[in-house]
Amino acid sequence: MNNSQFDAGSINEIKPGKTKRVDAANGKRMLVCNVDGEFYAVDDRCTHEDSSLYLGCLKGERIHCSLHGGEFSVKTGAALAEPAEIALQTYPVRIEDGRILISC
Repeated sequence: MNNSQFDAGSINEIKPGKTKRVDAANGKRMLVCNVDGEFYAVDDRCTHEDSSLYLGCLKGERIHCSLHGGEFSVKTGAALAEPAEIALQTYPVRIEDGRILISC
């Protein structure tokens, strides 16, 4: 498996309870989420209807899809509310010198 890592920005850019959409070098669009000071990265596209999750809202660890109401855990990727049934892809995140680094 060929992993690469990219810098998704400063931890100061994403306040707790907020998200940021980022484009990885490989063309993947991801959503970085701040859950009480912990950062998580998931695919930006809902697995139900391919809608951007950036348009939804983050409550706790749950990201809500604005299109049909599906919900996912940003910690595990698990689908938590119908109509979503397929988990989101998650990506390892680490913080280094105040920067959010994502492996993909």
